[in-house]
Amino acid sequence: MRATGSVTVLIETGIASQTLILRDDAGKKLAQWRIASALKGVGEQYGSERTPRGWHVIRARIGAGLPAGAVLVSRRPTGEIYAPELRRRFPGRDWILTRILWLSGLERGRNRLGQVDTMRRYIYIHGCPDEDPMGVPSSHGCIKMRNSEIIELFDRVPAGTRVHIREEG
Repeated sequence: MRATGSVTVLIETGIASQTLILRDDAGKKLAQWRIASALKGVGEQYGSERTPRGWHVIRARIGAGLPAGAVLVSRRPTGEIYAPELRRRFPGRDWILTRILWLSGLERGRNRLGQVDTMRRYIYIHGCPDEDPMGVPSSHGCIKMRNSEIIELFDRVPAGTRVHIREEG
């Protein structure tokens, strides 16, 4: 858990329920959102396009102050604002929008170092096109959220916040 002001926060992500929960240091739920995890399920292997399980930490926060829908490629804003017409022009793009919370694994051999390193796999919690369905696995390994919701989460969590990604059940 990590302090933000006088409140410590923890992010819990449930793959089966497709939810992300923000909790305080007493375990009280502060907020909950629907998410979309990896289309290919869970897994830690490099190149698998699966969502890694276990304990992580937010290593970097990217996109502060960008407008909702700002397009990011290689963690840098392109100057574009997402619109369905842009998606039609670039149908193969993996749409990473608005904000990025870049995750780093904390469990050596499970999601840290070698062929299972979450940070080296570029696994994020990030915004996506608002027409993308939430509650349905569809990402390339990341955790996708609505743009307004990733902004809200981003504004509430500092770098160093712990993130637990679990399968549930």
